[in-house]
Amino acid sequence: MASNDQLWQEAKKRCRLDDEDIALAKRLGLNPRSLIKNIPSKSEPWKAPVKDWLHEIEAKRSKKAEQKQRRREKEAKVQDSADKEK
Repeated sequence: MASNDQLWQEAKKRCRLDDEDIALAKRLGLNPRSLIKNIPSKSEPWKAPVKDWLHEIEAKRSKKAEQKQRRREKEAKVQDSADKEK
């Protein structure tokens, strides 16, 4: 069985990614097999390249995190105003 580093190197080569993209994939919790699996074939023109797919995932997660943070801040303000009224 190939080592984890070899799998990442293979994914980097086959998906045409650079070191920053590999670091992003690791940060997102993806494994090299999932990157290789999502390489679009010629019969799948609707599939985005792996690099674009990674950046879409990151954008969705950061947007979700921002919304969650705003919701927490709003709830904290409501809680503070409720505590002041007591």
